[in-house]
Amino acid sequence: MSQADHHKQSGLVELHTAVLLFGGTALFSKLIPLSALDITLLRCIVASFVLALIVKVSKKQLRLNATKDYFIAAGLGIIVSLHWVTYFASMQLSSVAIGMIAFFTYPVMTVLIEPIVTGHHIKKVDMISATIVLLGVILLIPEANLGNNVTLGIAMGMLSAVFFTARNLLHKKYFSAYSGTKAMFYQTSVAVLFLAPWQTIEPAQITQHIWWLILLLGVVFTAIPHALFTASLRHLSAKTVSLVSCLQPFYGSMLALLFLGENLDMKTAIGGILVVATAIFETRKNRKKAT
Repeated sequence: MSQADHHKQSGLVELHTAVLLFGGTALFSKLIPLSALDITLLRCIVASFVLALIVKVSKKQLRLNATKDYFIAAGLGIIVSLHWVTYFASMQLSSVAIGMIAFFTYPVMTVLIEPIVTGHHIKKVDMISATIVLLGVILLIPEANLGNNVTLGIAMGMLSAVFFTARNLLHKKYFSAYSGTKAMFYQTSVAVLFLAPWQTIEPAQITQHIWWLILLLGVVFTAIPHALFTASLRHLSAKTVSLVSCLQPFYGSMLALLFLGENLDMKTAIGGILVVATAIFETRKNRKKAT
């Protein structure tokens, strides 16, 4: 095996491990008996500390290149905190599988919103993709009533996708000069400052068992996968990274089946296939266009 093949293989291992751990993040919405806001806040406290250590161990500086970048980081951090709160809330209201499928409407949101930002026209094929995703989401809805927790969970998942789409587009335009690890350090740090005034539980009320789960979420399921994801980018094409990332709902659903006993009914499975398959199609199409 050549050195290039070895690097590619190790990059794939890093990438799949990162995506598997990202998928596993969803389990903590059920395992940690706290509000979505408190889970996000505590996760960010742990993750920001570990990400800072990773940057320092890599012998890189934590400070940003320009003053304006700190304001950009602050904006991105607020958006990320809203994305994570709605992400966990979505799964607490519905299920891991439904919450992740609703969230994975973001690739199609991106192809619909990005042309508006860049001043280009939306393509007909992208409108068809959006329609298919909408059909997939409709299949998840038990009844068209926001008083129903599952329906409200789907709405929260799609709102999380809106925040994630906004973060990605703004990051690409204004903050892409920084590594993923450094960028996430600033975003998690800002999230701590932004969410702290609204926390609903005192640290003294949290049991030792919950603290261990929070540490596991912050270190193993947040800081480490972001570091692995960034490392994989050195050896793999952006197209490969994007396509493998689309496996996140599958990994999350399988982990929820194994550890939480959550089963997928046929309607949810079909809706999930429509959403994820369209996400993969849009990812392939846009990466081909970029190369």
